[in-house]
Amino acid sequence: MLKLLSSSSSRVHCLSTATPSLLVKPDSNSVFHAVGRLTGLTRRSPTNSLFRAFFCSESSDGSGSNSGSEPVVEVEVKGVESESNGSDSKASSAIVPTYPRPEDYLTVLALPLPHRPLFPGFYMPIYVKDPKVLAALQESRKRQAPYAGAFLLKDEPGTESSPSSETEKSVYDIKGKELFNRLHEVGTLAQISSIQGDQVILIGHRRLRITEMVSEDPLTVKVDHLKEKPYDKDDDVIKATSFEVISTLRDVLKTSSLWRDHVQTYSQHIGDFNFPRLADFGAAISGANKLQCQQVLEELDVHKRLQLTLELVKKEMEISKIQESIAKAIEEKISGEQRRYLLNEQLKAIKKELGLETDDKTALSAKFRERLEPNREKCPPHVLQVIEEELTKLQLLEASSSEFNVTRNYLDWLTVLPWGNYSDENFDVLRAQTILDEDHYGLTDVKERILEFIAVGKLRGTSQGKIICLSGPPGVGKTSIGRSIARALNRKFFRFSVGGLSDVAEIKGHRRTYIGAMPGKMVQCLKNVGTANPLVLIDEIDKLGRGHAGDPASALLELLDPEQNANFLDHYLDVPIDLSKVLFVCTANVVDNIPNPLLDRMEVIAIAGYITDEKMHIARDYLEKTAREACGIKPEQVEITDAALLALIENYCREAGVRNLQKHIEKIYRKIALRLVREGSSNESAISGEVVQPAEATAEVVNESDQHAGANKTGVEVESVGDNSHEHTSETFVQVDTVQTSDQPKDSKDATDAEKLQEAEVTKAVEKVLVDNSNLADFVGKPVFHAERIYDQTPVGVVMGLAWTAMGGSTLYIETTQVEQREGKGALHCTGQLGDVMKESAQIAHTLARAILQEKEPDNPFFSNSELHLHVPAGATPKDGPSAGCTMITSMLSLAMKKPVRKDLAMTGEVTLTGRILPIGGVKEKTIAARRSEVKTIIFPSANRRDYDELAPNVKEGIDVHFVDVYSQIFKLAFEYDNSNTGN
Repeated sequence: MLKLLSSSSSRVHCLSTATPSLLVKPDSNSVFHAVGRLTGLTRRSPTNSLFRAFFCSESSDGSGSNSGSEPVVEVEVKGVESESNGSDSKASSAIVPTYPRPEDYLTVLALPLPHRPLFPGFYMPIYVKDPKVLAALQESRKRQAPYAGAFLLKDEPGTESSPSSETEKSVYDIKGKELFNRLHEVGTLAQISSIQGDQVILIGHRRLRITEMVSEDPLTVKVDHLKEKPYDKDDDVIKATSFEVISTLRDVLKTSSLWRDHVQTYSQHIGDFNFPRLADFGAAISGANKLQCQQVLEELDVHKRLQLTLELVKKEMEISKIQESIAKAIEEKISGEQRRYLLNEQLKAIKKELGLETDDKTALSAKFRERLEPNREKCPPHVLQVIEEELTKLQLLEASSSEFNVTRNYLDWLTVLPWGNYSDENFDVLRAQTILDEDHYGLTDVKERILEFIAVGKLRGTSQGKIICLSGPPGVGKTSIGRSIARALNRKFFRFSVGGLSDVAEIKGHRRTYIGAMPGKMVQCLKNVGTANPLVLIDEIDKLGRGHAGDPASALLELLDPEQNANFLDHYLDVPIDLSKVLFVCTANVVDNIPNPLLDRMEVIAIAGYITDEKMHIARDYLEKTAREACGIKPEQVEITDAALLALIENYCREAGVRNLQKHIEKIYRKIALRLVREGSSNESAISGEVVQPAEATAEVVNESDQHAGANKTGVEVESVGDNSHEHTSETFVQVDTVQTSDQPKDSKDATDAEKLQEAEVTKAVEKVLVDNSNLADFVGKPVFHAERIYDQTPVGVVMGLAWTAMGGSTLYIETTQVEQREGKGALHCTGQLGDVMKESAQIAHTLARAILQEKEPDNPFFSNSELHLHVPAGATPKDGPSAGCTMITSMLSLAMKKPVRKDLAMTGEVTLTGRILPIGGVKEKTIAARRSEVKTIIFPSANRRDYDELAPNVKEGIDVHFVDVYSQIFKLAFEYDNSNTGN
């Protein structure tokens, strides 16, 4: 219903009578004079004096100004001598006399005030939203009874003070008895000065107390008119309190312009001050909350009211001081910055006049020319021309323009690039070989290609850039070998990954017209390395993305083309850059994902992965050393046996790379470090708790400890240094040898030093932790992989095949069984998550097996009358590829002829309908998988003989390999064997 019009600059406005002596210009002196009139509060007002009252209506914006909205009405009234009890005098009343008198109103309309109470002598504009209440107010004004009761609204129980919008909304919804219960008992009798629409201006007269409710809609209540309790004007305590209020008001007026405006307005419209009016004035214009103001309104004891007002104005004084200090600090800061700026500008002007300093544009031009000077002779002519044009353009631009910043950044990039600046390359093949072997074991193909690159450069006297692509499974060292190659060639190294890259601007740069434009990665590379012939490693090139910003794979065509990158054009620089000396090394996991035009520009070197022997060397020579140093463990403290490393590789880290192997070795050393620290802490605490014994007793204790060593249940062997006998048990033995010192004197200083030295040697005893195959699970947990070999001797219908996987390679079994046998029911069902290619291979194998069986056993109608089920375990692993064709045929023929294949036989190869065996991939991985499963005989297609011959001798050792062209050769090897030699 009601809305209080308030603002931060004007809380309430006052209205009362004014004497002619106060109608002066409201400067600070007259304000102090008006407030100083309070010191003469005991003086009586002259009888029958003429007073002039000003009635000021609130302006439409609620600012409290009386200009421009309604005229000022002057009314002459007779003053009446003030009563001796200090109550409000009629002479000081500025209210228009109406009939009947205000004190005759005992039943009034109750208006709620949500924010602040209305004090006598002040006016307050409010909004009335309830039509019934607004009609009642207008009717009262027409009946020459323009009075209503204004009462502060209580907060809703159990809730904190809410924002004004929520409070106003709740006021509109409260009516009747609920509103009556929410009103404070003490309020103010308010005269209705004016009504404009739903805006009502109230003028406070005197205090009221609600006695009972008369009607609910609109809310009408019975009231009692309240007067101040009698007081003695000459009371020293009241005077002192009032003087302190006046003094505080004076101090506030000096600091707060807001209060000064209030008092100036009040001094123009107020009559004689008295103590109650002073208390109301101080509380009304203070910034106290509504409950504190309501407390002042309810207080009828003048002395207590003055004390409450004094507390409020004192708080205002403190707030004013804080406000003044904040304003002063901010002003000092701003003025200091302005002063510093002016001084700097003056200093620049002085230096410029004296020739000691040039302006910004001249300094920038000089800096760019100085940066370009060392490479001026090597810089291409077309680049020099562009730089000179941009420098001339820079001098003509204003420093505050946006084009100036664009040109400055462009010149910054042009002059910082290493035009024609090449690093001295290393053409020493032996030194390069040593560096490559220091960092990586194996990778013979990669190292051989780098040595060839160095040899060609040495013969030519100069080297050209190349594009090499290293492909292989994760963890084989593709990325780390790039840094070693750069060190071997004595070139700068720069790496950036293009995995998931979908913006062409990352390669070719942005246009200079864009905000925040930058060159591409290659230009940033040249700036970082400072040479024009670095080694650039482009990582994850098989994972290029493609988005709305273009196709980065197509943008790399120019960068990685030896015929085009001599004039590589970046969108930002817009001048050709020579990248022909750059050696590009790309890495990829799967070459098939690289677009063919891009793949055609690269020289692909496949890294198949590491076999067990290579992993053993890498773990022993590289990974173990790095992990030991990272954990702060000395070599003499730990020993990991070869059996433990072999078990770790075979049972935990079977993948082609060594990244997982490195993680497991680090895990072992972390657990060893924790064990050593725990044992060291227990030994220190044991030694610190011992009492120093005589030398003989100490020797006896040590000798006894030599005979009875403590046991440790960790399963880790601990050997004492210098002890030749090693106890290989699951317990821990610690042996410490000491020297007899029985002949040393007890009281001498040398004996004490010897005992301390002996104790130090005992505490520094080095313990060696032995990790072998028996206790490996204590460090890395249970084995992850188990033996791939399911059958010691494959039964009928089961044949071992070879497959390539991301882990490097594995063996898998092809199992075929007969579901049912009925005449004319020949069919084949396949399971095991087989891909489309593998399902087609199964159909080809079924057709070819029927033809071969018809040839070998014409009277055998097995395939014509049998429904077969072919399964490839494990069922949860997706499988695809044509290389299992010959294995499927052999499995079906084994079931048809009821004859198992040769023991320890594995085969791989794609088969055609005519029985031809086509080549396959992953020869190295499949050979390693066969060795791991203890396969003695392998069948490969003849076309893969070259791949097998390239394998290391240790990979081929102990394996009988047969190369075949047609399936008939496989049939002989698989089924035509001597049973006595196979164990069947």
